[in-house]
Amino acid sequence: MRRVVRGFWGPRQEPAEALAERWSATLTRFARLLPTPGEPEADPRWTWRTAPASGPSRPLRPDGASLLEALRTAQAADDWSAGNGTSLRLVADGPPPGWKVEIAALAGGTPEFLLQSLVATIVSPDDERLPDADLLTAVAEAWHPDHGDVGDRAVTAALKKEAGLRIGTPSVGWVAFLSPGRAARVPADWPAPRKEIPGVGVLLDIAAPGDTAEVVRAYDLLKKAGVLDPLPHPMTGPTL
Repeated sequence: MRRVVRGFWGPRQEPAEALAERWSATLTRFARLLPTPGEPEADPRWTWRTAPASGPSRPLRPDGASLLEALRTAQAADDWSAGNGTSLRLVADGPPPGWKVEIAALAGGTPEFLLQSLVATIVSPDDERLPDADLLTAVAEAWHPDHGDVGDRAVTAALKKEAGLRIGTPSVGWVAFLSPGRAARVPADWPAPRKEIPGVGVLLDIAAPGDTAEVVRAYDLLKKAGVLDPLPHPMTGPTL
């Protein structure tokens, strides 16, 4: 099964050192939530490889020093990184059979029209149950996004066809994350379970994986309430 865990936010200038801390927190949490790679007697830590748009892929350990070096390399290769943000893409090196994990982020910049983002794409065996809410919580706590979700291609297709979703605007999935400003707009009689993430925002448990009808219904309700309004353009801050 393929799922995508996403977080989006507006301009937030940050140095490479701060981004390395956020990346390290993300990889550490994901390693605790995903199966341990390798045999029991092998090194249980997840390892990663960079996947740049051009140039060679390099192995990377999920520690601050390695991530800082990778971020600085990415910045040196991109003349636009200071304004648009630093782009880094990692893929799991030697995941368990049937698994693929890719995590990509564009962060640390101050563009007025380009969202900053963290997108994790996870492919797992069909019989594997993943803690979607915990994965999205990990992204929320590490990156403090404006909004985020967990879903798949079927969710996106249903929202585009049945609810008029436009790519690049806030969305929801089986699970959704809302920053405090968005969470304040959720109707008082909202029926789905919600979980407060102190100092970060709110997580909405909307539907079981595969239930696109319930996701579409939730999207319609939240959009009418103004919860899913886009960030103003030009953007002036990271959250609504």
